[in-house]
Amino acid sequence: MTEAVRLDAVAKDYGPVRAVDGIDLSIPRGQTVALLGPNGAGKSTTINMLLGLLEPSAGTVRVFGDSPTGAVRAGRVGAMLQESGFAANATVRELVELSRALYRDPLPTSEILATADLTGLAGRRLDKLSGGQSQRVRFAFALAGNPELLVLDEPTAALDVESRQAFWAAMRRYAATGRTVLFATHYLEEADDFADRVIVIARGRVVADGSGTEIKKLAGGRTVSFDHDGADPARLRGLPGVLDVRLRGERAMLSCDDSDATVRALLADGRGWRNLEIVGAGLEEAFLTLTATPGKE
Repeated sequence: MTEAVRLDAVAKDYGPVRAVDGIDLSIPRGQTVALLGPNGAGKSTTINMLLGLLEPSAGTVRVFGDSPTGAVRAGRVGAMLQESGFAANATVRELVELSRALYRDPLPTSEILATADLTGLAGRRLDKLSGGQSQRVRFAFALAGNPELLVLDEPTAALDVESRQAFWAAMRRYAATGRTVLFATHYLEEADDFADRVIVIARGRVVADGSGTEIKKLAGGRTVSFDHDGADPARLRGLPGVLDVRLRGERAMLSCDDSDATVRALLADGRGWRNLEIVGAGLEEAFLTLTATPGKE
């Protein structure tokens, strides 16, 4: 069995609303996969079906060739969900020992603490931890059973930059052992930096699937940026080749399908735009292009 996860024509309905609309997906063992999509795209519903927390309305879900419930019961799957809490007066070590007791063949406590970068915090109470430290404890709880597949739903939401970096350092140590990791995130740079493969979901369907580089190519075009010096966005949108305009502080970011025409128009304008740059489409541009609602600006 070389597949860790397989979804065939999986759909999920909530009354008249179809949250997941016929997803086909195969994830081989040892791959790290990022799941991207706007709010309401179906990411969390897909993850909950993968973990056996929801039954699909149609289609089949298999994890290591077994049902999701069977794979979870066998200890082959660990998960970090968005909503979770622990007893406040327990210590980190006590929680790790509790999680180990739930499995037949758990990892040693010392290895769990080291992988999650919690060795120095083992004796600290859970209610005395920072947000980043608490998230690493959830990671430790998820990997206690020595799972072959780790599923993470928005694992670094609400964490500061330093805490996110520390968390992903711990995740890299885990993934380096050849385990399979599937994580949903809103942080596009995390998907670009950490994942072997990026899957983009919109309106309950897979709209793109490939490496970060391949996903970027799907957006096409280039981004022209410069110091806008109070320029009118509506006027910039009227330039030839411009598809979209975004202002970020003093910078104007123009998404273009003909950057040559755009630059010629800017130069002909005579304003002397400063710090002009032209770059290929990034993951953010690709994400916005791929998840845009048809017929909506």
